[in-house]
Amino acid sequence: MAKKSDLRPTMLSVYLYIPNIIGYIRVLMNCFAFAQCFSNKKLFSILYFISFVCDGIDGWCARKFNQVSTFGAVLDMVTDRISTACLLVILSQVYRPGLVFLSLLALDIASHWLQMYSTFLSGKVSHKDVKDSTNWLFKLYYGNRMFMAYCCVACEVLYILLFLLAKNDSENLMNVLVSSAKQNALLAALLGLSLFGWAVKQAVNVIQLKTAADVCVLYDVEKKHKP
Repeated sequence: MAKKSDLRPTMLSVYLYIPNIIGYIRVLMNCFAFAQCFSNKKLFSILYFISFVCDGIDGWCARKFNQVSTFGAVLDMVTDRISTACLLVILSQVYRPGLVFLSLLALDIASHWLQMYSTFLSGKVSHKDVKDSTNWLFKLYYGNRMFMAYCCVACEVLYILLFLLAKNDSENLMNVLVSSAKQNALLAALLGLSLFGWAVKQAVNVIQLKTAADVCVLYDVEKKHKP
């Protein structure tokens, strides 16, 4: 028994897991990126995208080195949500109507927070465990890593493109999208691919919000009916 207990990871060792160290680097990279976002838009975009790519790398490291941790999962989600939220706030100041981006921010945070909370209520290990869902798109999104990666990358690429394409402080969103697509065929194709993945991700966010809310309500109902 003593030998087994010695094999348990210490708190410090979990903090120093390779994927968690990558997570800390992502946080620092994002802080520096946002500090440069208005003075050097290209540098910001590169650093922001590298940080986003590292999200996939730390997940691979967690599985490769058997260093999956609840702390790491939460760190990842918090980093993702805050970085995306900050970019959406910036876009809401650059584009009109800005309410579009603020609404996307609210949907993103609300759906993921509720999903995480409902996961703990259900006793599941991961918020990506949706095998019991009846919605085919929800199951496809979380059940297929490549499809989910495409949607996530498409969403972030779209936001970065919009940030790079903005020339003034009060751009009309539709005018920028249409004029940019007309000027460059390659850019039009990239915007099209990004818009499709973005649309799927927003649909999943809506489904996730409703599904997670149902889990919370069902938990309340069952708790009140217990003898």
